[in-house]
Amino acid sequence: MAHIDWARAADLVVVAPATANTINRLAFGIGDDMLTTLALATTAPIMIAPAMNPSMYTHEVTLEAMTRLRSRGVEIVEPTSGDVACGENGQGKLASNTAIVIAALEQLETSTALAGKHILISSGPTQEPIDSVRYITNHSSGKMGSALARAALQMGAKVTVVAGPQRAAIPAAAKTIPVVTASEMMEAMTALAPTADWIIGAAAVADYRIENPTEGKIRREGNLVLELTANPDVLKAATAIKKEGAVIVGFAAEPDASLETAIAKIQRKGLDAIAVNNISTNGIGFNSEENEITLVHKDGRQFSSGRNSKLRVARWIFQTILDTTKGTS
Repeated sequence: MAHIDWARAADLVVVAPATANTINRLAFGIGDDMLTTLALATTAPIMIAPAMNPSMYTHEVTLEAMTRLRSRGVEIVEPTSGDVACGENGQGKLASNTAIVIAALEQLETSTALAGKHILISSGPTQEPIDSVRYITNHSSGKMGSALARAALQMGAKVTVVAGPQRAAIPAAAKTIPVVTASEMMEAMTALAPTADWIIGAAAVADYRIENPTEGKIRREGNLVLELTANPDVLKAATAIKKEGAVIVGFAAEPDASLETAIAKIQRKGLDAIAVNNISTNGIGFNSEENEITLVHKDGRQFSSGRNSKLRVARWIFQTILDTTKGTS
């Protein structure tokens, strides 16, 4: 019964290195040795650090297995690129010990700072159809929204994520409401806004849509002119029907270090604070693993997160607002 005892004793199960064989067995629930039976029996979070030949790492079966694991809340410490044991070069080299330890410590950080709170988060991009084949969208991966959800869960909150078609996995413990268009996102967010203690608009909502998308496929026949209609302001609509005392946080991805546009959004949308990041800075724009935020309060105070993982930045956002505002009821 050791696999049960160890599974129950663990605060976190870390598999490092995780081979292609182990990853696939974990993904499909095969329990035929000590490790895989322990993973099936544990209720603790699981983190894996893949290490293998680059071709094995990019094989469609391995990628499918990692997608399955992420959907169940398994944290994956991505391998680095370099020379691997077989002599080939590519992504598949085990992440550094430092990176694995930091990721493990992040998974273990818990508190009760948000216990009893319902956190409503919008995440990812939206897609606005042009015809039955094409759509307007943006580069948002949803990684920041997923990090906010994970951070809120670690701080004891109940979490609901209204997610566009994003690539980043949302923690399994959060309730996920999938949407595609800005209109669908607004409908879901406004339905839930009156029940939320915090509303966080981390989604990159398309500003415009095609009023009447074409059914079928538009064929290439010379130049094409698309008439765009402004989409609704999802966060502003949710803020208008928030419950008393709810904390409202917006996000602004800006092309430079200027804060003027973001600050104007505070008044226009009725926000308590806005998190601003300069997407022109290498490594903290769309699809990146890290972020660096300037948090601007409605009274003008500004706080800087410094550059860190998106999970740590997400925890910093929650804790900074808790420490600097009183509107957390």
